[in-house]
Amino acid sequence: MPTAPCDSQTKKINAIYYATDRPGCPKSHDDGVDVAVGRPASGDLMLIQGPLALDWTHRKLGIFPRIENGEVHAGYPPDLARIRAWVAEHIHVQGRPEWIVVKVSCHGAEDRNREVLLGATADRMYADLEREYRDRPGYALHYVTARELYNIVKAAEAGERGNPDRFRDYLIPPYLTHASRAARQEKAG
Repeated sequence: MPTAPCDSQTKKINAIYYATDRPGCPKSHDDGVDVAVGRPASGDLMLIQGPLALDWTHRKLGIFPRIENGEVHAGYPPDLARIRAWVAEHIHVQGRPEWIVVKVSCHGAEDRNREVLLGATADRMYADLEREYRDRPGYALHYVTARELYNIVKAAEAGERGNPDRFRDYLIPPYLTHASRAARQEKAG
């Protein structure tokens, strides 16, 4: 999420929430209970949405707003205006507004998106992110995996405070890879 302008887009947007399965009812994830500090988990599935907004900066035909859905691709490359729009949606766990989540997506590293995802355009995006949100007082920038983000959200829900970086491994530990398993065995042996 988001998937706009597709039919699969939920009614609930720019949120972190629990959806409850309703057998026989399509799109049970259309709505749910917001994840909140101190509120117990409620539902079958936690959804962590990316930003969804109207983009008046990059208008279609110079007139119509684009749909900003956080997707990074060659037809809509990331730039500082988009980054600021992602942050402005202020997606967070209720009660922990200082931990803003910006989740963007791409649909694989297709050749047509190579430059945007791995080239100079990506370098500019990371430089913009770091200048705006790492190097400015009052901000801290963290790049996280889906597992780490889930852990950070669960830590916020549990009322943890401080630097969210401390909670990357809060519930789900790092995956055990062949390389890390071999290193542990070598250390033990």
